Amino acid sequence: MVPVRTVVAEVLNCIGGSWQRPGGSEALPVYNPATGEVIANLAVSTPEDVDRAAQAAHAVLREWRRVPPSERVQYLFRLKVLLEENLDDLARTITEECGKTYQESVGELRRGIENVEVACGIPSLMQGYNNEDVARGIDEYMFRQPVGVVAAITPFNFPGMIPLWFLPYAIACGNTFIVKPSEKTPLTVQKIMRLVERTGLPPGVVNVVNGAKETVDAILDHPLIRAVSFVGSTPVAKYVYARAAANGKRAQCQGGAKNPVIVLPDADMDLVPRAVAESAFGCAGQRCLASSLALVVGEAREPFREAIAEIARSRRVGYGLEPGVEMGPVIRRESQERIEGMIAKGAEEGARILVDGRGTKVLGFEGGFFVGATVLEEVPPEGLVARTEIFGPVLGLVFVRNIDEAIELINRGSYGNMACLFTRSGAAARKFRYEAQVGNIGGERGGRSPHGLLSLWGDEGELLRGPPRPGPRCGGVLHGEESGRREVGNGRVINQRGHEGVWKARPTSCSSMAKLSRWILTTALWRPLLFTATESQPLDGQPI
Repeated sequence: MVPVRTVVAEVLNCIGGSWQRPGGSEALPVYNPATGEVIANLAVSTPEDVDRAAQAAHAVLREWRRVPPSERVQYLFRLKVLLEENLDDLARTITEECGKTYQESVGELRRGIENVEVACGIPSLMQGYNNEDVARGIDEYMFRQPVGVVAAITPFNFPGMIPLWFLPYAIACGNTFIVKPSEKTPLTVQKIMRLVERTGLPPGVVNVVNGAKETVDAILDHPLIRAVSFVGSTPVAKYVYARAAANGKRAQCQGGAKNPVIVLPDADMDLVPRAVAESAFGCAGQRCLASSLALVVGEAREPFREAIAEIARSRRVGYGLEPGVEMGPVIRRESQERIEGMIAKGAEEGARILVDGRGTKVLGFEGGFFVGATVLEEVPPEGLVARTEIFGPVLGLVFVRNIDEAIELINRGSYGNMACLFTRSGAAARKFRYEAQVGNIGGERGGRSPHGLLSLWGDEGELLRGPPRPGPRCGGVLHGEESGRREVGNGRVINQRGHEGVWKARPTSCSSMAKLSRWILTTALWRPLLFTATESQPLDGQPI
């Protein structure tokens, strides 16, 4: 058995280059989900702590923004090397505090490092543009400038990767940055911040504050913090968005999701069930791109249900640092109880439990928060399991007659983050891509976010930012947008695997997610300025 951490750590803030204990009297426990034991204590940051962080970030802002982008990214080059050199230690920390398997933790960090690499291209990514003679004798120039002090509020399920969605781009664009990691998984950010310090980055450019709701409210209310990014549940995303907007801040907030997959009868039944299982059960289902609903068409019903049930029954659950473990625990006892309650509710609504993961116990880790892989069939399309983000290792099967019925169910849903299709038919693939009203389209590979250079689009329920677009479900890009010109229409990312003219299935792990947000670059972490020059007047600038 792999040794388990027994030392209880103290979680500190890093403000202006100084490590300090938060000022709050309330202390929150940080658990190892596989053992149920406390591995750290986190004191809650007060509004005074947040003020010190904001003041420290603001104090260095004027000097930092004047550092040329080509020099700013040198710190990111060094950070990339340090993250690579410390990959094993960071991955083990993620597994200890988050519960996922070691390989899932490594994959998460790889996608986080990918964002650091992409941010190193800021000297070209942040370039403006100009037009000569937009009117007689008038030239127009557009420059991009940093917004100022910006903050990110990050979730528990990817404690290494999601902070790296924001930190590299924020500082590369000349902003200063505050991160508030999840109070459930703060230890990974503690170690990443130690690596940031080793790059030689000036104190105050990056700051860490720890805490819960009181800390978040202080971030949302602080006048020096100009923009906020959030990833978490939909109710909290709506709260953060509303409060940030009321205080005049730029905000992008990603909430929950429900990501259906369609399985057609011509799909490869040797490979498709494995791909769906990796998407549904990887990271114990605790990720926003987990495929938690399978719409199985016609004759695909029996072969798919039998294959997915066998995979679910054989999936090995345990402590993520032990060899051979395929799925770890969920994050908290409360999460375990909620997930098991939703399985029971699904059965009450008429679903049949094909594989039951409730009551899973792991020898030597009896105190862990484990839920085994679960498959429910005959799930009512309007029931709780089909409509709700379970955020656990539960896959619901809905049997439909044809692809039209499947697409109709997708478009009736409350969420529109991602949907995938498994088929060998190019015609069916085009129909699905054309008609499915979701932000991200997957072909033959389960739920997977796009490469760092591409956008990840969300739809209603997942993403809140800016003015809504017209349509049945309004939304926008989550993290990346290639150009402000994309604002004129709804964009979507197509992520498919092609082979000899048809879509070819391949089992993939969706545990390592990356959602680069170049929308951050164009609308959140720097501000465009429009300058107009005429033949008879001096250059005059007006921010837009």
